Order: sequence, then structure tokens, then C-alpha cells
Amino acid sequence: MNLRRTRAIARKEFLHILRDPRSLIMALALPLLMILLFGYALTLDVDRIPTLVYDMDNSMESRELISRFEGSRYFQINGVTDNYSIIEKKIDRDECTLCIAIPQDYSRELHSGRAPQIQLILDGSDSNTASIALGYAQNILESFGQNIRTRAQDRRGGMRLEPPMSGRLRVWYNSDLKSKNYIIPGLIALILMIIGALMTSLTLAREWEMGTMEQLLSTPLRPSEIALGKMSAYFALGIIDMALTIVIGVLIFQVPMRGSYLFLAVTGSLFLVGALLWGILVSALSRSQLMAYQIAMLTSFLPAFLLSGFVFAIENMPLPIQIVTHFFPTRYFVTILKGIFLRGVGMEILYAEVFLLAAYAALVFLFTTKGVSRKVA
Repeated sequence: MNLRRTRAIARKEFLHILRDPRSLIMALALPLLMILLFGYALTLDVDRIPTLVYDMDNSMESRELISRFEGSRYFQINGVTDNYSIIEKKIDRDECTLCIAIPQDYSRELHSGRAPQIQLILDGSDSNTASIALGYAQNILESFGQNIRTRAQDRRGGMRLEPPMSGRLRVWYNSDLKSKNYIIPGLIALILMIIGALMTSLTLAREWEMGTMEQLLSTPLRPSEIALGKMSAYFALGIIDMALTIVIGVLIFQVPMRGSYLFLAVTGSLFLVGALLWGILVSALSRSQLMAYQIAMLTSFLPAFLLSGFVFAIENMPLPIQIVTHFFPTRYFVTILKGIFLRGVGMEILYAEVFLLAAYAALVFLFTTKGVSRKVA
């Protein structure tokens, strides 16, 4: 491989990028738009759940229970009702997700030492929100019930009874349990994969459509020089995109950065090389810019979004799908990003993922050179 010829191809691509300001602006603006849009719109936090109250007991204890829900940031009491038909209408109109129905004998059952039955009516059309809301509500009910029984025991026996054991919750790495702290690092991987593949997916296909590929084939350029030359021009843009997304994630979304910026830059560059080479491979296998763009989008966005662990936990997927996820580099880079941002770990923990990223980049480069050589033939 000749470095001079590779540099000449890279210079040619740089000039093409500079002469097409619309593509240049798109390559720089699209990552900003994506991380801001996804960062603000995509959240798994469930709070301020629209809640309705049906209090049939109307006692001091029932009002105290309602005040517990009012004081929780997870629930928003939007009103009270006195019949079930209104509850049904509110749920049908998406004005209510949870209804708390307190029975008439709630306080009497509570003071007698028995467990009163509180009815929780949930809108199950969104099963994820409903299950989370149910968990929050059950925690409040159990805590309040235990508090009432303890106070009653104090009044009867004059002695406070302590439970035989108690658990203290401590959450590491994401103590506030904010979804953006693990969504934003995954977004960086998603954006780099999409932008990298799309930017280079049109390179060789454009050469064929413009009729300039024959001129390249008449030169002593080797397939590896063509691939690396075209990749290096877009690599500089990719580094700028990566830096912009990291700065936005840390400064605007306040994602904690506990690891090494140097390790992040090295692994990000390695992942970016694989993504760019994948786009060149797609372009080498297709002479149509439209087809290359569609294939690049299909093979970059969907796997990166669905099969990387970015949003959906890989451990919860069926076993055949879990096996398929090992063939996509975004899975490994998402793991690296979460390890760097949230846990502050480095090569000593993430060496396997780094090795697999390097192996992917090398394998794609091998297939790319063979794909370009087939075009030459």
C-alpha cells in the first residue's frame, strides 16, 4: 500500500466534501439534532402519573394515605370521584393512568390489625408504565400500612417494636436512577454508527453514477488505498461529530463522566473506523446511491437501536436474538460507553469489547478491499 496514493484519494474526498456544503452541514448538524431530539424526547423515567382517587371511607387514615400519594413525585392527583363510571371514562380519554379506590371499612380494618384491601385500577394499554406505577403504589401502601400498625402497637403496648432486619438501598453508578444517564451514552454509539455508515455509503456508488470510477480504475490505485483514502476524509468529520455529541451529553444533559477521555477517544475512533468502512463496503457492493443509502440505513440504524442494549436489555431477548447481537459492533461500543461514563472503568475491564471492535474493523476492511477489487475486475 502506497501512502502517497492513499493521501491523494483522501485529498480528493476532502475537496468533494468542501465543494458540497449541504452535505457538510448535514453531516455536522444531523448528530446535534439527533442527540438533542432523542435526549429530550426519549426517556424511560415514569413520574407525575395521572391519578384519580375514589375515597369511600373518608376517614383521617384514608386522607393521610392520599396525602402520601400527593407528596410523591411519581403521582399527580388530578381529582376525586364517587363512582366507577367516571373512572372508566377518564381512563378511556387518557386522562387517568391509576385510580386508588379506598373501601368503606379501610380505617376499621387497619386499626383491627387486619390488612385492608386497596383497589388499584390501572390503564394497562401501556404495560411498562402500568407495571412501574403499580410498583410505586404498592411501596407507598406497604410503607403507610406498616407505619399505621406500628403506631397502633405503640399505643397498645407502650413499646416500639423494631423489625428483625431491615434493608438499606444503595444504588451505584446512577444513584438518581435517571434514564438519561444511560440513554445518552447509547445515543452517542447510535449516532456515530448511523452517521458513519451513511456518510461513506455514497462514495463509490457516486463515482459509478458520475462516471469517474473508470478514471480511478485506470490508475495504479489498489483497493485498500481507495478504501482507506475515502474513509480517512470522513473520519475527520466523524471525530468532530463524536466530540460534539460527547460535549452535549456532558454539559447539557449532565451525564457523569467518570472514566478517561483518552480511552473514550481511542475506542470511539476504533468504532468509527468500523462504521465508516461498513458504509464503504455497502457502497462497493452497490452502484446505485439510492440502494446504497437504503442498505446503509437498514443495516446501521435498526441493529444499533434494537440489538445493541441501547434501550432494550439484551438479557431479556430470546436466545437466538441474543446470539445475533454479537455480530453488531454497536453492542460492544454501548457497553464501553456505559463503562466509561457511569462506572469509570478502562481497558482492564473492557479489553474484550475493545478487542472485538478491533476485530470487526479489521474484518470489514478485509471484505471492503475484496468488494472494491471485484469492482475493479
